[in-house]
Amino acid sequence: MKNIIFGLLLSVSATAFAAGSAPQPAAQDLLIKLVPGAIQSFQPSLSALGAQGAKVEVLTDTWIHVKSPASAQFLNKLEALKSDPSVEFVQPNYKIHLLESYKVQDPLRRAALLRFMKKHPKTTDAPTGGNGDGLLSADNPPIPAIPTQGTGADPLAAKQWGMIDIGVKDGWKVTMGSPNMIVAVIDTGVDYTHEDLLPNLWRNPKEIPDNGIDDDGNGYIDDVIGWDFSSNDNKPFDLAYDQFHLIMGEGNPGHGTHCAGNIAAKADNGLGVAGVAPNVKIMALRFMSEKGEGDTAGAVKAIKYAVDNGAKVLSNSWGSEGDDPSEGASNQALKDIIKYAQDHNVLFIAAAGNGHQGIGYDNDTDPKPGVPASYDIENIISVAAVDSKDQLAGFSNWGAKTVHLAAPGVAIFSTTVNNHYTDTVVDVGGFTATWDGTSMATPHVAGAAALYWSAHPEKNWKDVKQALLSSVTKIPAVDGKTVSGGKLNVKALMAY
Repeated sequence: MKNIIFGLLLSVSATAFAAGSAPQPAAQDLLIKLVPGAIQSFQPSLSALGAQGAKVEVLTDTWIHVKSPASAQFLNKLEALKSDPSVEFVQPNYKIHLLESYKVQDPLRRAALLRFMKKHPKTTDAPTGGNGDGLLSADNPPIPAIPTQGTGADPLAAKQWGMIDIGVKDGWKVTMGSPNMIVAVIDTGVDYTHEDLLPNLWRNPKEIPDNGIDDDGNGYIDDVIGWDFSSNDNKPFDLAYDQFHLIMGEGNPGHGTHCAGNIAAKADNGLGVAGVAPNVKIMALRFMSEKGEGDTAGAVKAIKYAVDNGAKVLSNSWGSEGDDPSEGASNQALKDIIKYAQDHNVLFIAAAGNGHQGIGYDNDTDPKPGVPASYDIENIISVAAVDSKDQLAGFSNWGAKTVHLAAPGVAIFSTTVNNHYTDTVVDVGGFTATWDGTSMATPHVAGAAALYWSAHPEKNWKDVKQALLSSVTKIPAVDGKTVSGGKLNVKALMAY
């Protein structure tokens, strides 16, 4: 069955244009699914679309991305696709966002903070040598070489209440993780110059750095540590905004870097903190911009890259309320690529969602459940957030059928951009926001999955998921609100 949303979009636009009763038809940004094996026979149609000025991109062996100009001629070409037997499904290229926002909603409060920051400009964390637009880094820096390893205790580890709470040090008695285990951080990028992350960056063994050649033939030139699907380059750096811009509603506070530290910041190197699995590798995949915005096409490409290049665990701290709040139509492309990961023995760890305007809700019953965490795909592990007192965070979604377990997700201390460490995103003029979210809970579980899989490389994704859910600490706050009824327990997991 063809997607009816597609037909409506085209017919309404084309009719209005033909009748002369409306301005130029809107541009289209679509994902088109072909029947299996049809990609070659469909090439003439793709060429015709390109000839009309469309951007045409092959995402997988069945999905293509078509971004059109605002043209009646192009709409006619798209209209003809509805009857093409090669076309199975068409959907919008849905937008994807970070789950957290730090914008101060009250205009009076925001104005007061702006006055405060003008009087105290250093409080904005303005970058040294930045681009003047509030970004904490002006350009993507070069990718450093693998550093000489330091030794000694991690001086800031005592600030990581989440790591202490879930018993990571007891789990490390079994293993601290295998360097052959790869976790893909699919997010806003990673500060790949960070002292505590640099030692654990995945390095593409098939790619020769900086020779301008796609040595491994995977379609990406010099993809040494991953890829930036937002800017389409080989430097997936985590471009973050300062406090001023976050308060005003810009997007990214350095989200991917914070998540990466929870997963695999290096332990016992005399620096900073430690992740749950401090010897595994981090694959940096950026598909959301400094605005904290991305789209389904970028997510599909990032997930496929991760799977095809050896990642076993995918950490996904992003999503939306329902597939698309305005359309309500299915995001089949995202579902298909998660199933692709499952078919390749890969786990998809996903944030359960941060509710509506900061108030959590039941993903089982709400008409707009947090996705992709709520998709009915078996390799997904959906993660809720709890605080240091074992209470379900007020912002956290839950679901007895669709949310699997909880993990620390309030005031989480981890790595941040420019070699920093903190549990606080914004602290200015009496306004404070800490690193809270199911986004912060998710990488704890991703790291735990990688740690267990490192100790049991013979296991498959089903075994790892079962071990995670069977080893939780039961807590009243999520009893009847998650599949497992408990929170992550790394000590018990590694003894499972």
